Amino acid sequence: MDIGLIVVIAIVVIAILFVVSLYNGLVTRRNRIDEAWAQIEVQLKRRHDLIPNLVNAVKGYMGFEQDVLLRVTQARANAVAAGAQGPAQQAQAENVLTGALRSLFAVVENYPDLKANQNVLQLQEELTTTENQISFSRQHYNATVLDYNNSIQTVPATFIAGNFGFLKREFFDAEPEAAAVPSVDLSLR
Repeated sequence: MDIGLIVVIAIVVIAILFVVSLYNGLVTRRNRIDEAWAQIEVQLKRRHDLIPNLVNAVKGYMGFEQDVLLRVTQARANAVAAGAQGPAQQAQAENVLTGALRSLFAVVENYPDLKANQNVLQLQEELTTTENQISFSRQHYNATVLDYNNSIQTVPATFIAGNFGFLKREFFDAEPEAAAVPSVDLSLR
């Protein structure tokens, strides 16, 4: 056998192994994104399931604040419906729901009996815990998306990523209020 032929065969085998390894790495990263998104969906479902219980718990106390309850209920319905539309639309709908829940909690503060109600307190605590879990899941998801997007947009993977259907993924953005820097006033007046 000719040494030149052996060298050519070795180069072809190495190139094939390189492409296969690169492809498998991209598939692994894409699957990690899907797993991270599934974790967000689990937490969002938990949140969506808790909201009707909270609305029912406060409904009797807040008879004349029905517009707040209506906004929360509508925002929840929109968030559930946005689930099939992708991370960007889901994030937008969830951010509206977060705002509606904040306004509900602000109104609850005006009702001493409601603030002391154990059921309402427990639901608020569960929602707060769920919000924290959503935040951690969002962080993990966005980190995996960043890793994946960097992988498909850098050399050498960029040359094969598009040909094999590896497309850029969207981030799950937090509500705009989360980007604002809180102001702290430590002056002693």
